[in-house]
Amino acid sequence: MSKSSGPQYPSDSDLLSQVRFDPAHGKVWFNEQRMLLFHASGMGLLRKELIETLGLQRARGLLMRFGFDAGYKDAALARKLRPEITTADAFLVGPRLACIKGLVQVEPLELSFDLSSGAFIGRFEWTESYEAETHLQHFGTAAEPVCWTLIGYSSGFTSYYMGRRILFKEEVCAGCGSAHCRIIGKPAEEWSDRAELEKLYEPDLVAEELLALRTQVSELQETVRATRAAPAGAVSFIGRSPGFLKARDLIERGAASRASVLLLGETGVGKEVFARSLHALSERAERPFVAVNCASIPADLIASELFGVERGAFTGATVSREGKFERADGGTIFLDELVELTPGAQAALLRVLQEGELERVGGSFVRKIDVRVVAATNEDLKEAVRKGRFRADLFYRLNVYPVTIPPLRERTEDIPLLARHFLGKFHALYKKTTLGISDRAMRSLKNYAWPGNIRELENMIERGVILTDHNRTIDIDSLFTSPPEEDAGHTLSSQTGGLRLEQDHPSPRSPYDELSVRLLNEGFSITDFESAITRNAMALAKDNVTHAARLIGMTRAQLAYRLEKLKGD
Repeated sequence: MSKSSGPQYPSDSDLLSQVRFDPAHGKVWFNEQRMLLFHASGMGLLRKELIETLGLQRARGLLMRFGFDAGYKDAALARKLRPEITTADAFLVGPRLACIKGLVQVEPLELSFDLSSGAFIGRFEWTESYEAETHLQHFGTAAEPVCWTLIGYSSGFTSYYMGRRILFKEEVCAGCGSAHCRIIGKPAEEWSDRAELEKLYEPDLVAEELLALRTQVSELQETVRATRAAPAGAVSFIGRSPGFLKARDLIERGAASRASVLLLGETGVGKEVFARSLHALSERAERPFVAVNCASIPADLIASELFGVERGAFTGATVSREGKFERADGGTIFLDELVELTPGAQAALLRVLQEGELERVGGSFVRKIDVRVVAATNEDLKEAVRKGRFRADLFYRLNVYPVTIPPLRERTEDIPLLARHFLGKFHALYKKTTLGISDRAMRSLKNYAWPGNIRELENMIERGVILTDHNRTIDIDSLFTSPPEEDAGHTLSSQTGGLRLEQDHPSPRSPYDELSVRLLNEGFSITDFESAITRNAMALAKDNVTHAARLIGMTRAQLAYRLEKLKGD
């Protein structure tokens, strides 16, 4: 049981260090979530129009739900920064964040909770509430409490933290003429008006439809365009980038024809999925689809695997059996890594394409075959022809209908859509739910070069789901094995609250100038210095990683990464 009367805030350096201004890219970050800076007066005007448009009660519910979502996300961050979740210090991240964000000044009066039993009681005093100020400005003194967003924030933060529904109410509100606000929070079932309170957190369909109708219609139209004519399971048919849409259009147009199709693109772009989609959209959809990776078959067996073999054709051929082409009769065969075919197999493939017939290895009977060939390669076939690795006549026969699938680095607008698809897949597979990918991690995904393309993205999302605890946000460290480099920006100074520029050259007014110059003159090593700082911080914190991280001014995850690096060195 954590209990305190008038608890005091711990140092907030770990929280302030999470605020980062990135004017070069037009972003403000709080840890890995993108934030926005708006004029309080502008938020007040929005609040005023919501009240006048929706009415007092519906506007109240909407703003409480808005605040609840913000508090819920901040609670996930609180657990990340201060993982000792049974302590009052960790819980006080919520009230302190409300102060740091400029929402309200919070003074804890009483805090008592027990995570194991779910017991909770909390009383806090609010001063300088932006919500009370704007309400008084636009509507004058209210008859009932008006800090709806802040109440929702408190309820959302505490509900996530406690793992059960905790609801707050204002006992006193500055919007009603008092000098300050005072709130109390406790489990939902302990409120006599529980049903009325919980109803405020349920979506108001009329209000939601009124506010979101145009957005919903726009999203629906976009979804229809993005998935038009796409067969079930066609992962690469999720997208809206120009290069992707061009390739999809070619697949759709070519599906109705009988022409062979040549799929070009880097490894991992989803060539087999495009081939399956072509098959599913064609008149052969009910017939077999056979996929063959030519590179995985030994050169001396590739002809028999593709075209079949008669008994006694070679040592070990004890029975006659059909090859991949016969199994695909009436349907589609997908030949990946086509350039790996042996010269003999290339000649046999050309015969199938030109005459629609084949002979099994060791046989003399000519079999008629009706197969549509979809071939794929990540190599330059023209160059392979020039070097004599690939038959020119076969290349010209296959190159009737080429389709180039763009690499993922050229489909950045498709990455959030694909990531959402893979999240759904792995949530179901591992029977867990995350809160999705952080804004900062999503930016890193968009900036990544993707040498492995969609296959690499799928693997990365799976890794993120595995490493992220239930009901947490997937961060950069959970996705990337080596955190990507980021541009310099501005961070908050924990001493003054002002901005500090992160740059290669320290400010001439830095208190560390003299020390840094001395160290550099003595043959300074940044690696040794970082190791020393880390070791001493751990010693002062008595090997408590979270406490040591606060001393250094970084997150627990960042310090844990450096500790692992030290062990490896």
